Amino acid sequence: MVSKTGNKKALITGITGFAGSHLAELLLSEKVEVHGIQRWRSKSDNIDDFKEKIHFHEADLLDAHSLYKVIDEVRPSFIFHLAAQSYVQSSWASPANTLEVNIIGTVHLFEAVRKSELNIPIQIACSSEEYGKVLPDELPIRETNPLRPLSPYAVSKIAMDYLGYQYYRSYGMKIIRTRGFNHTGPRRGDVFAESTFAKQIAEIEKGKKEPVVHVGNLEAKRDYTDVRDMVKAYYLSVQKCQAGEVYNIATGSAWKIGDVLDFMLSLSKKKIKIIEDKDRMRPSDVAVLIGDASKFRNQTGWKPEIPFTKTMTDLLNYWRKRV
Repeated sequence: MVSKTGNKKALITGITGFAGSHLAELLLSEKVEVHGIQRWRSKSDNIDDFKEKIHFHEADLLDAHSLYKVIDEVRPSFIFHLAAQSYVQSSWASPANTLEVNIIGTVHLFEAVRKSELNIPIQIACSSEEYGKVLPDELPIRETNPLRPLSPYAVSKIAMDYLGYQYYRSYGMKIIRTRGFNHTGPRRGDVFAESTFAKQIAEIEKGKKEPVVHVGNLEAKRDYTDVRDMVKAYYLSVQKCQAGEVYNIATGSAWKIGDVLDFMLSLSKKKIKIIEDKDRMRPSDVAVLIGDASKFRNQTGWKPEIPFTKTMTDLLNYWRKRV
């Protein structure tokens, strides 16, 4: 559980993903020995700058045996379970795959840890999407709010969330459930609204695309945390949070998606037209998500530090380098 150098050992599922890469970077800066699970087909561009410092283990959430092997080899001090089918839109196209990866994959991980008899904190990245249809008098959303999911993704995350509670109750496993509200920043995949805006603007600036940004629903309101603040919260959760409990991680204020787009357009000198794209609309969408993170703040002392305007500027500059 402690490396030969005396450092703590972290195991991250989904290490090559958006949040996983930022978490790995944070843990390395904290002198934690970082181990990551990756599939053979995982892209590594998010971690290319520091991947030589990470210990990789090939495994798949849907291959239980591969997970048993990794847990047994690494014997980590704590685990961050971030791997998931995490795009809401894709969950409409392939609901069965979303449910399989997010639910069965989580069971396989829990079983691997249970059989190893390691008594270690496991943070599972649940989601604000679980709240779904939120009534106006329920804002800001507390952990006790009813869950009314509006997508297959949200249903899969509720199942994962409750599995965490069940394994805590049944086996005493130290599972900490974090319900992160929207988080974004550099490396965000271009399937997410604010990142697709940034990528399209960067392409327009380089002359690779006509001066038109295609958009989905601009009326939704989201509580955005910078990913670099979010992963600090994840790290605090395994150090200071109570097993079996669920914690919102959020800023407590929201941006309308249309205002996010307007701000990003203000960072460019190009004259750009906005066109609504029916393919970017969802069968049902969550209108407003604003989280109350006072339970988490009181437990850990965490607070978001990076202003959203900086997050968006950094995201646009990320795409300017990439395109």
